[in-house]
Amino acid sequence: MKLPRPTGAFIGASWAALFVGAITYLIGLYNSTIGLSEKGYYFILILFGLFAVVSLQKAVRDKEEDIPVTGIYMGIAWTGLIASILLMAIGLYNASFTLSEKGFYGMAYVLSLFAATTVQKNIRDIAVIDKIEGVSSGSSTSWFKSRSEETTDEENS
Repeated sequence: MKLPRPTGAFIGASWAALFVGAITYLIGLYNSTIGLSEKGYYFILILFGLFAVVSLQKAVRDKEEDIPVTGIYMGIAWTGLIASILLMAIGLYNASFTLSEKGFYGMAYVLSLFAATTVQKNIRDIAVIDKIEGVSSGSSTSWFKSRSEETTDEENS
């Protein structure tokens, strides 16, 4: 049985959105006239936000697939995402940027977070479909193996 996979266009669009959002955010930050400490704040926020959104997407997906996820981890993942968005909103509200600059940073940030979620979902969908269909595509599925599968693979080697 052939399961529906994300299309190449959707995968490409997801990666493109992630790169466009993150790269333009970082270029804008690099070219900004704000102090180094403020640049550091906004740089850490994009890293924190990207990590939080991918972590939350993975936890939600694990739970949906009956892979154990503790309530505390799920709570931390949600808290991280909400905190990153709130910190961005508070930072932009208090920044001395023009309104158009605030809009630029806000939109690039949100685009990056959404795109990271989509990229993570595509990677996970493809890995699950490959596993179900028994496709061995080398390294693309090796990170997805459970510990019992890794043990079995090592015993067979």
